Amino acid sequence: MAAISSLPFAALRGASEWRPSSTVAAVSGAVVLSARARRGSRSVVRCVATAGDVPPTVAETKLNFLKSYKRPIPSIYSTVLQELLVQQHLMRYKRTYQYDPVFALGFVTVYDQLMEGYPSNEDRDSIFKAYITALNEDPNQYRADAQKMEEWARSQNGNSLVDFSSRDGEIEAILKDISERAKGTGNFSYSRFFAVGLFRLLELANATEPTVLDKLCAALNVNKRSVDRDLDVYRNILSKLVQAKELLKEYVDREKKKREERSEIPKPNEAVTKFDGDLYSMRH
Repeated sequence: MAAISSLPFAALRGASEWRPSSTVAAVSGAVVLSARARRGSRSVVRCVATAGDVPPTVAETKLNFLKSYKRPIPSIYSTVLQELLVQQHLMRYKRTYQYDPVFALGFVTVYDQLMEGYPSNEDRDSIFKAYITALNEDPNQYRADAQKMEEWARSQNGNSLVDFSSRDGEIEAILKDISERAKGTGNFSYSRFFAVGLFRLLELANATEPTVLDKLCAALNVNKRSVDRDLDVYRNILSKLVQAKELLKEYVDREKKKREERSEIPKPNEAVTKFDGDLYSMRH
């Protein structure tokens, strides 16, 4: 795990042990992208529960999702999405939760990796909107903030990424605020989505030195061991998910081929008609 910060993001899809017979179960079991939330983050919008708030139940959140997106979702995607939704519900409604752009970047990254290769881009976007809306948050803000973080990271390098506290700017201010609150001066909810968001920043900044992640975690007052562990879990999820998708594609291709072969075989009545027609042609 120590070397994960030196890998390109695509390399997280590397092979790991996997049994085809338990594809969906393996992916579903690995997708605990954190029911643990320690303390929230900052953003343009703050979503903090108050003592008088009565949060919805997990069942209500899942029902909201199903009401927003009513079309069937292939099981390989649906199983993992339902797991993620449950876990994110638990994060979202913790008393200390605060939305923040690093968290948003992490979730958008996970979602896009999960849904890569989905049959319809339009459906993929609709599912994203239904998912975030079911959590009573703004899907447009998630996308906008993730894009903003990505654009900023592309203009950085390993040194400037870590040295955010000495500079001014919108993203720098967000990272400074996270650092202060993670230090114990405010609400900060750590999660695996946050860890993935940090790694995405490193990837886009082309910061491949393993020590950069150490320094960034120290600057943000985030536990490096937790980040390492959570990125390791994420790597394994992607590995299993990629292989599961390959298995699904093989199955779909086989079924398509079978349907094509069945459509080429004439039905009994059609065969008799063709035979009678051929016989008639021979007589005349």
